[in-house]
Formats: sequence, C-alpha cells, structure tokens
Amino acid sequence: MQMEMPKVQEQHRRLEKLAGSWVGEETLSPSPWDPKGGPAMGKIEARVGLDGFFLISDYVQERNGKVSYRGHGVYGYDQKQGRWTMHWFDNMGMGCTGVALGIWEGDKLIFQSQGEMGHGRFTYTFLADGRHNFKLENSMDGKNWQLFMELIRVSSETTKVAQSSWPREA
Repeated sequence: MQMEMPKVQEQHRRLEKLAGSWVGEETLSPSPWDPKGGPAMGKIEARVGLDGFFLISDYVQERNGKVSYRGHGVYGYDQKQGRWTMHWFDNMGMGCTGVALGIWEGDKLIFQSQGEMGHGRFTYTFLADGRHNFKLENSMDGKNWQLFMELIRVSSETTKVAQSSWPREA
C-alpha cells in the first residue's frame, strides 16, 4: 500500500499573511530584562518554505543604533491538534522552549506558550490596510498578563526606511 503525501491545506495558506518584509517602531514595556523599557526598531523577513507547509521568519531588533536582539521563527499548522504552531529561537541562548499553539479569532492569530520563565501570549491582528499589529504579553500564572512589547508592522516595500542600514552587527 502506498501512502499518500500530505497536501498543503487552507490552514497553512493563512500564514501567508505574515510573509514579506516588515518593519515597525516597537514600544517595550519596563520588565526584568529592561527596567526602563523604551523604543526599538524591528524588522522581519518572512517567507513561505518547505513546499508551503511552513512560514520561516528572521527578526532583528535595533536599539540605540545597535542590534539588541535576533530571533528565528518557524510557523505551521498541526492537523492532529487543529492548532497553528510557532517555534521560536533567539540569541538569548535558551533555544526553543517549546511550541506555542495558536488559534484564529476573526482577524487575530493568537499563540500561547508555557515554559520555565512563565507564559507567553503572541497576538497578530491583521488590519484592513495590509499592516498588522503585534503584541507580546507575559504572565507568571497564565491569568494575569503584562504587556511586554507592542508595534504595528508595515510592509517595508511601502516605507522609506533605509534598508541598507539593516541589520548592523552588535
């Protein structure tokens, strides 16, 4: 008996909304990692990969003219669980702490994760003009959430950000 190869589903294609080159001015809330918080500039390069089954993104955050954070995300859809997935790796050195599981609620894609350092909630709200709002919240108990970061991402093709300045090495 020959096994049929999986096919890309509509759920996989929904992630294409995140594909492209995106930039945004970020607002970081005060936190244990940054007691003052403050502004940052973020850039994401995201593409559909692996024959359409995943979205692969590379993120760079810049503060005070220097790279302060880098991340790599792999987004997909788990048909058995009926949930979208996000695996995140970054330059904090901890590796992927586990999968964040997501659901769509109207124009929002909401992921939640739980790990050694508490809970994370990652909300993408897709706006009618093609931009999207991103909000990252943290919680120790999964009930009381604190805003960590928020921004509106704009396609870099429609901005006047000097692309030649991205990214600067730390």
